[in-house]
Amino acid sequence: MPDELSRPRLLDARSLRGLAHPLRMQLLVALRRSGPATASQLAEKLGESSGSTSYHLRQLATHGFVVDAPEKGKGRERWWKAVDRGVEFDDTLLRDPDPTVRGAAAVFRFEVANVHTQEVTTWLGNQHEWPQEWDSATDLSDFTGRLTPELARELIQKMHELIESYRPLPEDTPGAQTVRIHTHLFPSTPL
Repeated sequence: MPDELSRPRLLDARSLRGLAHPLRMQLLVALRRSGPATASQLAEKLGESSGSTSYHLRQLATHGFVVDAPEKGKGRERWWKAVDRGVEFDDTLLRDPDPTVRGAAAVFRFEVANVHTQEVTTWLGNQHEWPQEWDSATDLSDFTGRLTPELARELIQKMHELIESYRPLPEDTPGAQTVRIHTHLFPSTPL
């Protein structure tokens, strides 16, 4: 993730509607993780047409998620870069009186879950390509407990604080790799 990206952005109803599209979310993730790119480069990477990626990049720009990266372009090439390093989801959007906002919230959350699933399955399929030292440095755990909503919020806050305390290492740190950390906490009906 490029260092110049700002802190996560809090989604509101308008920005959520601008982001809650599978391809837009994929484009934004690609720009955050790999840095500036053109619509054609992103189209090739994501298996889409450049017309489609161009359209959705312009929509992301309208909602303030991406901007031009003129320092990268040569001639007529239009390069795009992400503005922030992530988003924070405002839980009040789940109960917004506007059904289009609730629908966008559902699309957004399903796409986040989909990305998590894709990332885990990609790791499992490619784990053999990584140095053996990473075998014991990964985790696919799950836990079951009984918590009140207050205790669940406290646990989430503590997990996020712990994760935030591990600042990204400089690019030239020997052995350091970009890692993905997923957290999921939700109520579950016993089987």
